[in-house]
Amino acid sequence: MAQDIFDKIKKNRGPIGQHSKGVHGYFTFPKLEGEIGNKMIFRGKEVLIWSVNNYLGLANHPEVRKTDADAAAEYGLAYPMGSRMMTGQTAMHELLEKELSEFMDKEDSFLLNFGYQGMVSAIDCMVDRNDVIVYDSESHACILDGMRLHVGKRFVFKHNDMESFDKQMERAARIVDKTNGGIMVITEGVFGMAGDQGRLKDIVEFRKSGKYDFRLFVDDAHGFGTVGKTGQGSGEQQGVQGEIDILFGTFAKSMASIGAFISGDEHMIEYLRYNMRSQVFAKSLPMTLVVGARKRLELLRDQPQHKENLWKIASALQSGLVESGFNIGVTNSAVTPVFLQGGLAEATNLTFDLRENYNIFCSIVIYPVVPKDTLMLRLIPTASHTLEDVRYTIETFVAIKAKLDNGEYQSEEMASVEVDTKA
Repeated sequence: MAQDIFDKIKKNRGPIGQHSKGVHGYFTFPKLEGEIGNKMIFRGKEVLIWSVNNYLGLANHPEVRKTDADAAAEYGLAYPMGSRMMTGQTAMHELLEKELSEFMDKEDSFLLNFGYQGMVSAIDCMVDRNDVIVYDSESHACILDGMRLHVGKRFVFKHNDMESFDKQMERAARIVDKTNGGIMVITEGVFGMAGDQGRLKDIVEFRKSGKYDFRLFVDDAHGFGTVGKTGQGSGEQQGVQGEIDILFGTFAKSMASIGAFISGDEHMIEYLRYNMRSQVFAKSLPMTLVVGARKRLELLRDQPQHKENLWKIASALQSGLVESGFNIGVTNSAVTPVFLQGGLAEATNLTFDLRENYNIFCSIVIYPVVPKDTLMLRLIPTASHTLEDVRYTIETFVAIKAKLDNGEYQSEEMASVEVDTKA
């Protein structure tokens, strides 16, 4: 007898959804209000924010705000109507693509409506059943979902482990020898959780040695605008920008907007332009967002002080945490993880304490994203933060770590904190 799909869903709400009644509005779907910056409003009070990917502080830059407002007044949010291929093409879209290509030192670029959607669609578009994908185990969900559409083989290598990479490439090479297909290697420029860069240079060396023939696709969502001498990203930082075949970047991080782009050789971008289903069958990126992205790219490119300010804060935060005895892993980007010991109860109570008693809002990550009995506080420094924010945060972390070590967060609930999670 067939099962009712909705009844099945009622019984299995998913790994996070099963806790929704107890966490909604606080741990999940929290409402951050007010001007985007180092401090925002959470549940009616001002808190210090370390959870917003506004790396360069452009979200409320006066030139950005004015450009967005002027573009909205001139174009609204409807223009252009239709997909790029049909009726959504404009000279402004083409100009932004040209400017992105010049900045990234690539022949051509293609605008995408969303980063997540674009990555899924690009993977689906570029490989067929005869091809093999080899990817890093810590790859973002958009990469994993893109590979779900791939009907050919895929092999995962241990995170940034070149010995594991070599083994998986060997497996892939044996298969494509039989299928007459190709190998697509997919990794990230900066991994968004732990903050370490993908080993792009080492991967490129495998190809230069002649051991394997493959193409390299890099998701540099967190690297674009934040690392590299000019802000091109991890490829520039590692000296292999020209060796990356397909490069993906998003406007949602350093440019504090909506949209994304993909860059590479002209013939490949032209192929994607005509075959990426997420773009062929979706409305064009609104003109207001395109105009706003051009202004953001201009500031990213021509005003290096924004990246310098980001790194002043990031360096002070990371060095200060290490000097205070904290484990921040192997990050070599602005993303700053802080690893602590504890389970779900400790994570819940520690986070309540941070938000309610210390007025600090940061993301907390638990198993299965990190190993069991490990907590990770994920901090995103931005150019909007101050050195005083850094000082206060480190002092607070010293205090909460002492509480954690003393077992003060082991109780099932913190009696001193009353939280209405429906607010």
